Amino acid sequence: MTSPVVRPEAKSKGRKKDSRGRSSRSGPGRGPGTVRDRSRAAGDSRSENLFATGTQGLTNARTRLVGNRTGPGADLVVLLARIWRAIAAAARAVYRAASSVVTPLGWVMLGVAPAALVAGYLLGWIELVAVGYAVVVLLCLAALYVVGRNAFTIQLDLPHVRVAVGDEASGRVTIANPTRRRVLGVVVEVPIGAGLAEINLPGLRGKDSHSDTFSVPTARRGLVPVGPVRTVRGDPVGLARRELDWTGVVELFVHPRTIGIPSTSTGLIRDLEGNPTRDLSSSDISFHALREYLPGDERRHIHWKSTAKAGSYMVRQFEETRRSHLVIALSLANADFATEDEFELAVSVAASLGVRAIRDAREVTVVVSERTPDFASRKTLAVKSLSTLTRSRLLDELSTVDYDETALQITDVARVTGEQVDGISVAFLVVGSTTRITELRAAAAAFPPGVEAVAIVCDPESIPGMRRVADMTILTVGYLEDLQKSLAKSVTA
Repeated sequence: MTSPVVRPEAKSKGRKKDSRGRSSRSGPGRGPGTVRDRSRAAGDSRSENLFATGTQGLTNARTRLVGNRTGPGADLVVLLARIWRAIAAAARAVYRAASSVVTPLGWVMLGVAPAALVAGYLLGWIELVAVGYAVVVLLCLAALYVVGRNAFTIQLDLPHVRVAVGDEASGRVTIANPTRRRVLGVVVEVPIGAGLAEINLPGLRGKDSHSDTFSVPTARRGLVPVGPVRTVRGDPVGLARRELDWTGVVELFVHPRTIGIPSTSTGLIRDLEGNPTRDLSSSDISFHALREYLPGDERRHIHWKSTAKAGSYMVRQFEETRRSHLVIALSLANADFATEDEFELAVSVAASLGVRAIRDAREVTVVVSERTPDFASRKTLAVKSLSTLTRSRLLDELSTVDYDETALQITDVARVTGEQVDGISVAFLVVGSTTRITELRAAAAAFPPGVEAVAIVCDPESIPGMRRVADMTILTVGYLEDLQKSLAKSVTA
């Protein structure tokens, strides 16, 4: 199922872009300081909108070819590159289909046979003619070996389709002979991701079956396709081979590692189970004060004892309580991470926060950066919302995320999320060590007022810590276990 994509409006008020594509808010007393800057700021809206959605600060296939240039010449270069990519993909598909039957030695023999026959007849060399016909005979015999189909049946079974990083995972292949005659042994190949497992299954008598197990590596987070189980038939010389698929593909989700977080660690805002907010309401559960009756107030909130003493109607006033809405924003831009270990730690942090919020039945939204297509001339300002219906659904989708050079950085992710998601109370911004403080502050400022912004910087080479910058809390974690202590410390502070 395709995850929904949240897209922003074409233009945001009060926000401009700098030279690296980061958003910032403009306010009184912060305008340009020179005449040239003031004239540039007073330009038409069309050029401003182009600059806001252009490819500045973006690296994709188009920018590598033509940079930020536009026009017919640049479009022609991009069109030729796309055509060449399509032709190359078609050629690779044809080659894979042909090479799945004919081995490299078979291709050599296919070239040797006509060359030997032509050279032998032209030069009068009987030896070359004999070699040519011998190769032709070998090729015909190889073709006969790959014809036909075995009578047995093969099944693939994975006891568990979801495991965590480092857990043991295995599969089982079962071969059965439904006929009454004996079948010979066969070599079975099981593709496991980029690897391959070979299983030698013995010959079976009629109505017998045999099972064998194999292990699945889970050292890395991701989606591991297992299968299809196939048998290989070929000639003894190795000129041709025929692969027969017997099963479908079973997907194994290798979830990121998570850590248990106490429920109070994510309670950085008051909710229905905690204390009220400072916002006043005419109807709620937390009493605040009394005030004079106004037209439109409900009579059931009239405090009759105070009314009798004051001589005028007095009604109760309440402090508004609110259920927290957590937003977890994970950047997928490789510019926000120095190493792959930082990114894997960031995925585990986002997964731990999301799992705890789902377990507590809180309202949570998990978003990641959207990628810009390779040949797009505009930056795709959008975020991808992950499923938070269940813990397994969230971990399944986090198993497949990966960072990319064309993905939006955390500043743009926060801006889009703040514009499209309503009722945010706490926003967790998960980034790596290369994200600067100015970018984090710009990301925090992109959310509406009153939102508690918490930036979690994943840096395995740093000392865990917490600091307060303006209205934002910055937590630095070196290991996943540091997340629990850092969040507890931030709540206490």
